[in-house]
Amino acid sequence: MSEASEEVILLHFWTSMYGMRARVALEEKEIKYEHKREDLDTGNKSELLLKMNPIHKMIPVLIHNGKPVCESLIIVEYIDEAWKGKTTSLLPSDPYERAQARFWADFVDRKVYTYGRQVTWSRKGEEQEAAKIGLISSIKTLEEEALGDKLYFGGEKFGYLDVAVIGLCSWMYTYEIVGKFSAEIECPKLMAWAKRCMERDSVSKSLPEPDKLYKGIMELKMSFGLE
Repeated sequence: MSEASEEVILLHFWTSMYGMRARVALEEKEIKYEHKREDLDTGNKSELLLKMNPIHKMIPVLIHNGKPVCESLIIVEYIDEAWKGKTTSLLPSDPYERAQARFWADFVDRKVYTYGRQVTWSRKGEEQEAAKIGLISSIKTLEEEALGDKLYFGGEKFGYLDVAVIGLCSWMYTYEIVGKFSAEIECPKLMAWAKRCMERDSVSKSLPEPDKLYKGIMELKMSFGLE
């Protein structure tokens, strides 16, 4: 099937770091797609989302020729495999390196993004302070153990784990302000990585500006009575 005859739709919400993964992966593979924004700030979920992800009813969802693929990391792997001939692979070719990339991607979801969510949405106080300590610790672990002195998490080449972590490029600013810490001081190598990533067209065109995201999140918190 030619690319022109393929239908590719991405259901997402603009602040979602998980949706950012899918958008960057599609751009890296140079896939033309239609993005449909879910109106999650009002809690309304479209009939299409409920039909395509009836189990979790969550974004992002990639719809490829009418067939849904759910969960952001699964979507990234699907994009890499479904369009294998388009550009270079996002996943490492070596089995051990692939396993390590998946391990750290899982670490990001279980630790970094979980603590980040708690920092952002917790009320001020001990709960938020504990989340901030956990966030900084997990980011430092990711920086020291997975990134090190490499240009990208995949080495010289931007790849799967970079896509998995990419949401930090937009979200770190919000974490800093809400959590009252400096990312440049706490994790300078990761911030240098983020700047390199933002120089890529696939990233800059897919991610919201950090200050715009912060303002959007604060508006959401106020609407939920958390500020």
